[in-house]
Amino acid sequence: MSGLGILTLGVCFTMQSNLGTSPFDALLVGLTKNIGLTVGSWEIITSFIIIFCNNLLARKRPEFLGLLTAFVTGVCIDTWLFLLGDVLHPTHFVSKVMCQAIGLVIIGLGSAIYLQAKFAPNPIDFSMLVIRDLTGKSIMFSKTLIYILFLALAFVFGGPIGVGTVLTVFLGGPILNYFMPLIENMLVNAQQPHYRHS
Repeated sequence: MSGLGILTLGVCFTMQSNLGTSPFDALLVGLTKNIGLTVGSWEIITSFIIIFCNNLLARKRPEFLGLLTAFVTGVCIDTWLFLLGDVLHPTHFVSKVMCQAIGLVIIGLGSAIYLQAKFAPNPIDFSMLVIRDLTGKSIMFSKTLIYILFLALAFVFGGPIGVGTVLTVFLGGPILNYFMPLIENMLVNAQQPHYRHS
């Protein structure tokens, strides 16, 4: 749970930077601007649709546990935007870049904690596995395909696509890879018994 809270704080930073967000977050913002409801509400709605599509494509029972992840994520995004929306407004390009960079680092940290905790699966992550199994291609191919789909939808709905989107796509993976072993080591050390020396 803490990982999702940290992750969504980073998402809030990237949204407030006005430089562009990840393709999926750009779609959520675009839907909010054009249709209404909150960004968090669209997180939950779109995740439910993705779960349904995963079910049809994989011909398996729906992974409704992923909806719990989406619900927590949606609530956290709305909470952070409510708390920081009127406070975090970088005006100069340098401050916007800093806001974006801080957001990416926080997202990487939160994602690592969330993944290492092995919480309920994210519907988008499950989609990558479904597409990989259906096409016989790599995870990278599946991820790229999903990114292109979300980018196209975000463009249609006028979501915030910009240099920040490019940074998210290309730096998100390396930042996550940096934090994953660090968090894993912290969890392993925390689980090891500590003995007092007399």
